[in-house]
Amino acid sequence: MSNNILKFSMNRSTSVEKINATCLRSVCRLQDSFTDAEVAIEVKMPDLEIVAISGHLQHVYNDEVKNLDERLQKVIGIRVGSGMLKIIKGLMGEDKNLEQLVYMVEECCHGVILTLTKKVLLKAPDDEAGKFAFYSKMVKKNIRLYDRCAGFAKGTPLVAELEAEEGGEKA
Repeated sequence: MSNNILKFSMNRSTSVEKINATCLRSVCRLQDSFTDAEVAIEVKMPDLEIVAISGHLQHVYNDEVKNLDERLQKVIGIRVGSGMLKIIKGLMGEDKNLEQLVYMVEECCHGVILTLTKKVLLKAPDDEAGKFAFYSKMVKKNIRLYDRCAGFAKGTPLVAELEAEEGGEKA
């Protein structure tokens, strides 16, 4: 086997599980050729308040994040909802070596949102045209869903109408 420096693999996943009647746990994991990272948040229902957080980040070329646990703990008490990225960056900081971790905290929050959206998704009509219209309308009504899963990703048919209305660009 050769040492080909151009080999690269990446696996990122986000999962959400119900811990009990009032709490969800969302975990975002990232493993690639250079990185091993995980962020886990616990969210209290129904107000979607982050009540616990933990994580780790190891990267081959980046320095260790100083005070990682202390930075993560700053998001305890905030609520999952609109404007999450700005709030998370404001609390954790915008250091270059934090970008991946900030993204993962936000991804955990979006995992919670998508989990809670599941009940709405089940209300879609049975026919294909009806489903398409239902999902397109849903993402237009709840912009937080935009680019948060494969179905609502930029450039996909379900968001085409939304992107057209926004002039092809969506923030």
